[in-house]
Amino acid sequence: MDQASNTDLLRVQDLRISFSLPEGKLDAVRGVSFSIARGSTVALVGESGSGKSVVSQAIMGILPKSAQIDGGQILFADPANGGAVVDIAALAPDSAAMRDIRGSRISIVFQEPMTSLSAVHTVGNQIGEALHLHQKVSGPQGREMVIDILRLVGFPNPARAYDTYPFELSGGLRQRAVIAMALVCRPALLIADEPTTALDVTIQAQILKLIKDLQTELKMSVLMITHDLGVVANVADQVVVMYHGEVMERGDLKEIYGDPRHPYLKALLHAVPRFDMKPGERLQPIREIKHDSGVNLGDGMKPWPDDPDEPPLLRVEHISKTYNIRKGGFFGPSEDTSVLAVDDVSFAVKRGECLGLVGESGCGKTTLSKIIMRAATADEGSIVFNDRGKATDVLALQGKELVDFRTRIQFVFQDPFSSLNPRMTVFELISEPLVIHGMTDPAERAELVKELMRVVGLDVRYLKRYPHSFSGGQRQRIGIARALALKPDLLICDEPVSALDVSIQAQVLNLLKDLQASLGLTYIFISHNLAVVDYIADRIAVMCRGRLVELAPRELLFRAPTHPYTQALLTAVPEPDPAHRLDLSALMEGRASNPETWPHPFTIDGRNELGMVDLGDGHFVRAQPSADGELRSAAGGI
Repeated sequence: MDQASNTDLLRVQDLRISFSLPEGKLDAVRGVSFSIARGSTVALVGESGSGKSVVSQAIMGILPKSAQIDGGQILFADPANGGAVVDIAALAPDSAAMRDIRGSRISIVFQEPMTSLSAVHTVGNQIGEALHLHQKVSGPQGREMVIDILRLVGFPNPARAYDTYPFELSGGLRQRAVIAMALVCRPALLIADEPTTALDVTIQAQILKLIKDLQTELKMSVLMITHDLGVVANVADQVVVMYHGEVMERGDLKEIYGDPRHPYLKALLHAVPRFDMKPGERLQPIREIKHDSGVNLGDGMKPWPDDPDEPPLLRVEHISKTYNIRKGGFFGPSEDTSVLAVDDVSFAVKRGECLGLVGESGCGKTTLSKIIMRAATADEGSIVFNDRGKATDVLALQGKELVDFRTRIQFVFQDPFSSLNPRMTVFELISEPLVIHGMTDPAERAELVKELMRVVGLDVRYLKRYPHSFSGGQRQRIGIARALALKPDLLICDEPVSALDVSIQAQVLNLLKDLQASLGLTYIFISHNLAVVDYIADRIAVMCRGRLVELAPRELLFRAPTHPYTQALLTAVPEPDPAHRLDLSALMEGRASNPETWPHPFTIDGRNELGMVDLGDGHFVRAQPSADGELRSAAGGI
């Protein structure tokens, strides 16, 4: 049998994998080779469809039934058998030898923690199942071992967490539970398949730190699969770049970033938003979208009045929203609790600008956007919309007036697939808003739909297709075309690129910037990715625990962040540069969003209520008003 190097834990040699599909054979992996040394981290990088996850499935022996390994070897130096090398590619997936390796010596952490966990079993039960499959331990012993691993992955109360269900945990804790399940048998190799893609930037940083710490403590190797080049720069020792099933480039981390050779890798690096981008610099996607300017979309619209003192397009003042939650009631007394989702939020959006709204999941961003759209009802406050010189009280609108107002504001959703009806063609999807709002002329409607397709860079020949036949980026462009159909003044974009690869993300961001310039659009851009917001926004509002904690022009916020929560967000953003790695030891382990940890003057000390303090040049921060001079000094004297 071929032997792996003495230092290699796993060696993939000339691996070839194909899928047998009704339309023929599809070669998904074509001659991939790389190795993972003991104790090292290898990053497998590439866009969706490049074959990264197929390689990981082959290593785990969990390829779909339609897939087969056509050639190559996966040589694993099994530490449980004295380092004897076994070819995983030659083992039957359901053989005893493969079952012995899978989950015990090689484990995997999947991308979406909620779908990786059973909703009807406790966290402890699910982690214990993996343990009892591979080790002969008693029930009490197993419970103690599971509690130990929960403590190791950072659960604040491991014994209590053992008996909780996944739906009771936050996204970050669910991902920690999945990591605990993968590590309970102390594997030699951990495969992390996009483990942080769906997480907030601060939670992502915590998970990266956790994996790094556990790697050191358990002396294991890590195969990190990701499309996020910022994550790669912070965790990897070696990098393998894949495209269409082949390895384009591989090498040491510093070599890959400092001297990229392959055009695909160079293009990937240029497609990532960075904090040090020059004014006017554009992202460079691998495939640029060719689209029309859309100037005809403005035809027939009522012009804006020529007013030098024009009021903002949207003014939000003192908006609050509380949700009442009832627990229990079937077999015992019910318990009512309330959650303050939005707490006294005020801001304004000028016509033609992009306001970035950032914060972690659960901070109230989406609830606030629903209130603006009148999809949720505010408890307090007011919203005034400037409809071409006419001040409209949004919260007082009823009936036809409310229907007409909704043509002025449209929504671009986070998930481009679930937001599109799979039973409707692209033509039906884009024209549906036109039908609802009274455009009855079929010829006029068809012409506008074709123009919308050209505006977002899609071929009009695709109009008879269904959403499933498009890529994620194309589906998001269909969603943008649908949102533009009613010629709105304001687009609310709720995490519109968080589910997309970096190159597709660059395409969509450039498209949004171009449409803003050509159509005079105004955006509220909701995101937890600060690098993306830095690229597209003019001003940035930071939310935490339902409150606005800082508001400033983009360049001021990134140059002189004043609020401790804003500072924590910025320090947690992974940059695609090995020379500027995150200081993982300085992270606050989730305490950054806890107001009790904030220093004076950002907390209530019993004497003063907090308010938005004006630091000048449009920079505001929530603090005690008496600390105005102190804050100016902290912000750099602006």
